[in-house]
Amino acid sequence: MTHEEHHAARTLGIGKAIAVLTSGGDAQGMNAAVRAVVRVGIFTGARVFFVHEGYQGLVDGGEHIREATWESVSMMLQLGGTVIGSARCKDFREREGRLRAAHNLVKLGITNLCVIGGDGSLTGADTFRSEWSDLLNDLQKAGKITAEEATKSSFLNIVGLVGSIDNDFCGTDMTIGTDSALHRIVEIVDAITTTAQSHQRTFVLEVMGRHCGYLALVTSLSCGADWVFIPECPPDDDWEEHLCRRLSETRTRGSRLNIIIVAEGAIDKNGKPITSEDIKNLVVKRLGYDTRVTVLGHVQRGGTPSAFDRILGSRMGVEAVMALLEGTPDTPACVVSLSGNQAVRLPLMECVQVTKDVTKAMDEKRFDEAMKLRGRSFMNNWEVYKLLAHVRPPVSKGGLHTVAVMNVGAPAAGMNAAVRSTVRIGLIQGNRVLVVHDGFEGLAKGQIEEAGWSYVGGWTGQGGSKLGTKRTLPKKNLEQISANITKFNIQGLVIIGGFEAYTGGLELMEGRKQFDELCIPFVVIPATVSNNVPGSDFSIGADTALNTICTTCDRIKQSAAGTKRRVFIIETMGGYCGYLATMAGLAAGADAAYIFEEPFTIRDLQANVEHLVQKMKTTVKRGLVLRNEKCNENYTTDFIFNLYSEEGKGIFDSRKNVLGHMQQGGSPTPFDRNFATKMGAKAMNWMSGKIKESYRNGRIFANTPDSGCVLGMRKRALVFQPVTELKDQTDFEHRIPKEQWWLKLRPILKILAKYEIDLDTSDHAHLEHISRKRSGEAAV
Repeated sequence: MTHEEHHAARTLGIGKAIAVLTSGGDAQGMNAAVRAVVRVGIFTGARVFFVHEGYQGLVDGGEHIREATWESVSMMLQLGGTVIGSARCKDFREREGRLRAAHNLVKLGITNLCVIGGDGSLTGADTFRSEWSDLLNDLQKAGKITAEEATKSSFLNIVGLVGSIDNDFCGTDMTIGTDSALHRIVEIVDAITTTAQSHQRTFVLEVMGRHCGYLALVTSLSCGADWVFIPECPPDDDWEEHLCRRLSETRTRGSRLNIIIVAEGAIDKNGKPITSEDIKNLVVKRLGYDTRVTVLGHVQRGGTPSAFDRILGSRMGVEAVMALLEGTPDTPACVVSLSGNQAVRLPLMECVQVTKDVTKAMDEKRFDEAMKLRGRSFMNNWEVYKLLAHVRPPVSKGGLHTVAVMNVGAPAAGMNAAVRSTVRIGLIQGNRVLVVHDGFEGLAKGQIEEAGWSYVGGWTGQGGSKLGTKRTLPKKNLEQISANITKFNIQGLVIIGGFEAYTGGLELMEGRKQFDELCIPFVVIPATVSNNVPGSDFSIGADTALNTICTTCDRIKQSAAGTKRRVFIIETMGGYCGYLATMAGLAAGADAAYIFEEPFTIRDLQANVEHLVQKMKTTVKRGLVLRNEKCNENYTTDFIFNLYSEEGKGIFDSRKNVLGHMQQGGSPTPFDRNFATKMGAKAMNWMSGKIKESYRNGRIFANTPDSGCVLGMRKRALVFQPVTELKDQTDFEHRIPKEQWWLKLRPILKILAKYEIDLDTSDHAHLEHISRKRSGEAAV
């Protein structure tokens, strides 16, 4: 990328004005998006305006449209809802209202509009854009604007960001607010689970989603619900029988708790609503179980946004500004969305159309069609849910093949969810499933037992590792390991863990030359807070750790806001991998994040101190600096703390905080539960195929590179990659992949912290079309 292009981002917005508004229902993470639009807009040289109270503010004008400053979006990141307000607006639906809105924008010279809202709000924006030149003609005829003003504002650019807790917008895997809503729901389910364990109870939980079952579906995956009702897929006609049979079966297997999740829009095959009260009455009448209903309501919209939503909102906000400023009269209004792990631009009306098609398909009872239109990600969730919930576990002993599951490395939240789904999918396939305690050490010592269906009951929501993890590598115990593989007749191995799980896999491959017994298929599922396993963009446990860091930083920032002029230096985990420090920096609004992958010198540290000195002169009198634990052996946390304390004398005082092992603990987030559940299921399906492939003369013999894989999420899909192929992509000394996708987000962190840097625009999303998006496999 040339220096000229770099510089272009800094001047892209000069002479332009952008207005940002939030409309429709509020969603957590909207504020992160608003903050990013404002700061990146100002960074490019544009003027940015807040529109208060959604479209109503656009129509009313005056005080409702105010210029934003850098400082006016400070402390917004951790707030739920939308700070600039939202309203349902009748006026904007009428042409008269849109005429007034156009008049207000022209007078202020605003020709770029960023709308953050649901599909209704985005459709409104598109109508506004298509009428723009007619509206200008009318205003000019009426003498409200001059010919010159009309020429200056000749076309209106529109970019939409989808903020909706229902995740009901087609074309994006996740809408802003969905992840936070899941956090609220899962916190409540966890709380209910503990009280229900004390009594034998059935809980019916109603979650939001009038037309979309996403929240209900992912919640049921995240808490191992017995049944879920969603509008896209009504139950069969005799569902009452089926449901009662399921509940009594789980009771006889020793479960004290039944959970049924209902989306508020749940219906039967004839389109008749199925309400939570209906379900309760059915269970009480037929089974006599003590049954309680909880309707979650607006709690789901509340609370502080999750780390995922803050990063999503920030990334989308940056992309929105770029899309607006690069827009021409010929580019269609677009919506910035997330596909797997990539920001993409899609034509707004294509997405709105597909979203409407889903509702239409449901109205016309074409439910299979509705399911398909929701996209691959939704379908994948549904398939895994059906597998785990709707099958009677096999009774027969001595299954088809024997597969063992183990945890390796350090504990990570979500490991137990991965073990649960691996074990249960294995049993459903008719296999015998063994669990290994204490990693490779336990495999060598024979700490192995058979797991039945109930063995992993209730594991989804539990943090840490119930099987126990050890960092021991297999190399020195290959002989004992081989002996136990034979003794327990292990024909496949699922290894859930971090960098040691991956290196352990490489050692097993190497050991195949010496020991035939090691010629069995194995798969590594990345699970580590450090997110440093080659071959995967995400590891199980990293999202939970990120949220822990985020919550702590929020509290720390709050305490600093009270004392004024204070800078906090916080040390995060991650080994040499800067993922946690960088992403937490983005999510918590840090001034700097020091990591190993981006070497820094004493001059950089001085520049950061100077930057904070300048910041203390503004209305924002606090600083937050993150440091990855192994970013530099000489510039330790203490060194940086001492430097800041000395240099900041009389201007600010410094405090330091080492977060330590709390980052590995806690209850797994919905993302980690769902991700782990899907990874476990996917790994086990692969395993069955591989065992069949390697079956020769009555025994398993797998000696090809593709019989030892890492299952990773790469951009848009879950893929199996031979461990031997990942070797070249690994920096073994520092235990990190040589290339890491999230490094591209580092400039955003710096821009949002007001550094004068160059933004690389070469990696920007280009406009795609939604039909292509559906054929590829979507991510989590």
